[in-house]
Formats: sequence, structure tokens, C-alpha cells
Amino acid sequence: MISEKSYMYKSWWKLLCVVLLVYTFIGGILMKVPELPALDETIRNLYFHVGMWFAMFTLFTVSVVNAIKYLRTLNIKYDIYARQFVVVGIVFGILGYSTGAIWMSYTWADPNNPETSFSTVAREPKLIGTAVALLIYCAYLILRDSITDMDKRARISSVYNIFAFAMLFPTIMIIPRILPSLHPGQDGNPALNLKDVSPAMRMVEFPAFIGWALLGLWITTLKIRIAIARENRLKN
Repeated sequence: MISEKSYMYKSWWKLLCVVLLVYTFIGGILMKVPELPALDETIRNLYFHVGMWFAMFTLFTVSVVNAIKYLRTLNIKYDIYARQFVVVGIVFGILGYSTGAIWMSYTWADPNNPETSFSTVAREPKLIGTAVALLIYCAYLILRDSITDMDKRARISSVYNIFAFAMLFPTIMIIPRILPSLHPGQDGNPALNLKDVSPAMRMVEFPAFIGWALLGLWITTLKIRIAIARENRLKN
């Protein structure tokens, strides 16, 4: 009985993740959203598109923290943690990119207008900056997996991880806001600005962000267990 209570205590955040995501899907589909020009019902994608970004930023932040921990302690487990958080972060980044591109094709792109055709809109600075950021993190994985020496691999990849995180904000949040863009929120973040989101949407929006971030952490913990078991098997 004690072990069951201990398990429930350690797994409370997993249960919270499930509850929040179920609430997100139900509330995201059924709850009323404001009627806005061009967006219409597609505004419901905000719970998923921006939620994916929130999860990605969370995972990349935890990854760079573990990279710094490795450089301070030289404990190889932190390098393993950092890599797995990057892998799952890239997955959520691709999902955020994809949901944004699909959303864009239904709201911004107009095949009858050359200035807003899909090929023109696809050159949106936000999309390009995000692609650059994800490619930088993909290069991190390629660099890390190309080095055979464990200690050298951990040191180099940890330093590169810090560089990649430093480039994340300029490529996604700073440079795209300097350039002309169709993306809303040039002077701020419309997903986090309370004046730009209705009270009904906020009831779903913030739980969705937390739920997606917890899902990313949950997936990463499973991958970390597999990675550590593989490392131990190779040592033996």
C-alpha cells in the first residue's frame, strides 16, 4: 500500500497532464471563440499551435540547463538528459511549425492574389526563422552523434547546446519581428497578451500550454530511461 501511495505521489504530474490535455481537446472544440475576420473557427488552433511552441521552449530550456550542469559537474547523465530533451523539443518544434504552416494556408494565403499566394506567404520571416532554429538543433544531434569519445562528445555538445539556445530567441522572436511580417504580434505576443484573447479562450489556453509542456517532459523521461539503460548495457 505504501508503494502505491509513493507511485501516485510521484506520478501526480502525469495525471495532471492527461487531465489538462483531455480538457484542452474538449474545451478547444466545444467552448465559444470570438468571431474574428479571416480566422473564424481556425482560431481554435491556437491551443495546439502555440501550445507546441510553449512545450518546445520548455524542453530546450531544460536541455540547456542540463548542458550547463554537465559542464559544472562532468556527470555524463546530464549530457544524456540534454540530448533527449533536444530530441523531443525538435519533435514539438516540427509540430508547431506544421500546425502554423497549415493554419497560414487557410488564413493568409490567397491563390488568386500573387502578393499573398502560398509560395509568397511561405517566405514569412517567422517560418524561416523557426526553420533555422530547428536546423541548428538538428546540427547539435548530428555533431553529438558523430563524436565517438564519450567525454569529448559531452563537452563539445554541451557547449554547442548553449550556443543553440542563445540563437533560439533571435531566430524565432527577435529577427522576425524586425522584418515585415503577416504574423500577428509584431509588438508583442498575441497568445500571451490578455487583451488579445477572450476570457473563454484563456480558460483553455493556459491549461493547454501546461498540458503540452508536461507531455513533452513525460515523453522525455521515458526516452531518458531507455538511453540510460542502453548506456549501461554498452558498459557491461
